[in-house]
Amino acid sequence: MSENTLLKPQVNKLLAALPTSDYKRLVPHLKLVSLSTRQVIYEPGEPITQVYFPQNAMISIVTTMKDGSTVEVGIVSNEGIVGIPVILGGKTTTTKAFVQIGGAGMQMDADVLRTEFNRSGAIQKLLLRYVRAIYTELTQSCACNRLHPLEERLARWLLTVSDRLESDEFPLTQEFIAQMLGVRRSGVTVAANNLSRAGMIRYQRGQINILNREDLEATSCECYRVIQNEFARLLGS
Repeated sequence: MSENTLLKPQVNKLLAALPTSDYKRLVPHLKLVSLSTRQVIYEPGEPITQVYFPQNAMISIVTTMKDGSTVEVGIVSNEGIVGIPVILGGKTTTTKAFVQIGGAGMQMDADVLRTEFNRSGAIQKLLLRYVRAIYTELTQSCACNRLHPLEERLARWLLTVSDRLESDEFPLTQEFIAQMLGVRRSGVTVAANNLSRAGMIRYQRGQINILNREDLEATSCECYRVIQNEFARLLGS
């Protein structure tokens, strides 16, 4: 079974939140595309020429150090957009975006989005609320990575992935999780085994299943709820 068959078709929530008139204006500029696992969306310093509204794909935004080590600073799935720097006064960014879990998405020229954003209508207001939600996620995650134990951080991260994909089953390896959390794989192995023994998750052959969401939420740090509540408050998701 391919990873994409595990994920149900979805509609991007940002596009769905637009008034009908604004959405219809965007339709001629939207192209349905397939996003493959590990596909690079943009590299640091490269011009962002296309933006993406994921449907059932998930994209990681990562920062890479000189020694090649990476840490995930953001996740985007059907709640958001990849390429947000183009509406913030820049055409490039210091981060890298790549597909973590393959699926579908809508593609649009960055110049079109910039023009629509500058109309100062519903699109601008919606995207600014999204940026504010991302800001909360970034600041809370920064504190979380410094103050909370790995097991709590892993629980938060798995819950976030589940929410974004709207699925309790998804394909992720421990090595990949370690890279995204910026920790050693051995640490992820220990934390994942603890969650598995407690009956919260099942992990086998690169597949993760959340078995007991209530207990996983109880294990997660407070950051999960803070971020989730802010996205719901600002975007109604």
